[in-house]
Amino acid sequence: MKVLSASQAVSPAVERTVHFLFRPFEWATYLKLAAVACITEGFSANLSSSHQRSSWPSGGASAPFHLSNELITIIAIAVAVCLAIGIVVFYLVTRLRFAFFHCLVRQTREIQPGWKLYRAQAMRFFKTSLLIWLLLLCIAVAVMLPWGFKAFDLYRISQAGGQLDPAAFLVFLGLIPVLFLICLLCWVVDVVLRDFMLPHVALDDASVEEAWAAARGRIEAEKGRFFVYLLLRLLLPLVAGIALFLVLAIPLLIVFGILAVAAVGFHALLADATGVGAVIRVVCEVLFGIVGVGLGLLVGFSLGGPIATWIRNYALLFYGGRYQALGDLLDPPPPPPPPADPWTPEVA
Repeated sequence: MKVLSASQAVSPAVERTVHFLFRPFEWATYLKLAAVACITEGFSANLSSSHQRSSWPSGGASAPFHLSNELITIIAIAVAVCLAIGIVVFYLVTRLRFAFFHCLVRQTREIQPGWKLYRAQAMRFFKTSLLIWLLLLCIAVAVMLPWGFKAFDLYRISQAGGQLDPAAFLVFLGLIPVLFLICLLCWVVDVVLRDFMLPHVALDDASVEEAWAAARGRIEAEKGRFFVYLLLRLLLPLVAGIALFLVLAIPLLIVFGILAVAAVGFHALLADATGVGAVIRVVCEVLFGIVGVGLGLLVGFSLGGPIATWIRNYALLFYGGRYQALGDLLDPPPPPPPPADPWTPEVA
């Protein structure tokens, strides 16, 4: 496969996305692939559900916040349940990423073959990724601890009825660049894991350490091109998303506005109802909520699917020219010519 620069890979990625999603076009298949693309690209593997910032000791927290032992136990159980659910979701999304990788590389629309094929690789990749994200979470918490202590001091002063100095809040301005750098670091780690290391784990059955060594060698050999790739990888989806929002903002506002007006109207009509009327009101509110969520997911997947699929195709095409096993699958080399027949006389 030809080695493409970050800018040269943009157009072929669009062509592969159009061919994969729309040729031929079937609504059910499109929604399935668009949903998978949005889930695999939209879920950042940072386990944000487990980021509960529960760094205060139980003894110190119970006094200012007036938490009973029973409530602390309930909170601890809820945090543990959320953490377990987050880990399970993270594993399923990781495995789905391998399945979608298989779909795009092999140009198949079936999710199940890739889901089964890369089970062991996905589990290995999941375990290492989980450790990496937990390490990044610990680093982020440690970096932000000074601001956390400052916020806690201000809270205690306010609870004691003391006078808060407005200048004390200026210290939190320094948290803005820190948060930006943390988010940028997490994004770069996520891109390296998914765009450069996952193909080695999937195709070579490599360990995560071997995949990182292979990816690092290629990055060090072309630092400038990889930097431009990261820049475009960040900016182009943002530009596409903003453009899509500007074009469809008014139609979407009309559709969801009609739904909201209808929901408010039914609620106002049955606000004072009792008995059967109250039951009908609750049922209508639940139905409107389900319709709203379903419509939101439908719109989100339908519009975000092509962008998410393009992101993955863009990563594959850029890295495929630098990784032969991947490049040969994306752009198979021509078959070798048949051997010459030794009995065929040469033409003068």
